[in-house]
Amino acid sequence: MRSDRLILGIDGGGTKTVAWLATCDDGEEPRVIGRGTAGPSNAQAVGFESATKNLNDAVAAAFDDAGIAAVTVAAAVATLAGSDRDEIRHEFERWAEERRLARRLRVVNDALSVLAAGSPDGWGVVLVCGTGSFCFGQSRDGRCTRAGGWGYLFGDEGSGYAMAVAGLRAAAKAEDGRGPATALLPAFLRKLKLNRSSELIPTVYRMADDRAAIASLAEIVTATAARQDVVAQQIIMDGAAELAAMVATVARKLDFALEPFPLVLSGGVLLGCEGLRDSLLSHLGAFRLRPLPVACVREPVAGAVTLAQMEAAR
Repeated sequence: MRSDRLILGIDGGGTKTVAWLATCDDGEEPRVIGRGTAGPSNAQAVGFESATKNLNDAVAAAFDDAGIAAVTVAAAVATLAGSDRDEIRHEFERWAEERRLARRLRVVNDALSVLAAGSPDGWGVVLVCGTGSFCFGQSRDGRCTRAGGWGYLFGDEGSGYAMAVAGLRAAAKAEDGRGPATALLPAFLRKLKLNRSSELIPTVYRMADDRAAIASLAEIVTATAARQDVVAQQIIMDGAAELAAMVATVARKLDFALEPFPLVLSGGVLLGCEGLRDSLLSHLGAFRLRPLPVACVREPVAGAVTLAQMEAAR
């Protein structure tokens, strides 16, 4: 396999890192020949050492899946959480250079892969809601802006992590009698295989350093809301309101408020909860915004491959 026909698309965030190896011939769509997956590569959450290890593992797995030895490819685009910040991008660029990943390389924010996958014209608003949350927008003339993405300590509103913590708080308040009764408490106990509510304390605090593990508990909140639990439903609606505020902020900064604009949704929490998406769109209507079309992107790495093809053609 000629290395000058190979490209790499890499997408990394707070939950996992995905690498796709593809062939790229002039005038043809890329053909994916190898896929690899590893742990998170959000350096702000797991540190650069863990992030680059997972990047290496994902890339190696993609070559293994293709059945070829790792080589320097013609072009690679890595869309990585937090890499719109110079200091983070430079660290990842250094990793790629030391690894001799590609002859042409771009490291960009992970929202750009979602935009490339969900909006073929390359403009619109991207909302990512998984372990964390983040909104990004790009206008037709290339202007960019963002909202959210401040991390779990003082941001990530509406995210899986935020929803899980809100659910755990509601369960604790219900147990104490400080809050309304909710089915969240027994649901958490079943999920974590616990017998008593007091066991939540050591169990959850042992998970505290693993944001993705905490965020995975959001599925308890969404499932309980689907069973018409009022407390869980309120958590979903509150999260949707926060996400809608991010989209509205980005849309107004880019002057999208007066016209329809593409909205691209991604992230396991947002794509996995129909109630959250419906509530989000309802809130956007209340803001008098007209997202159209609305696309859901389940494989953002496909957009990274598209960007890598464009990089190879430059």
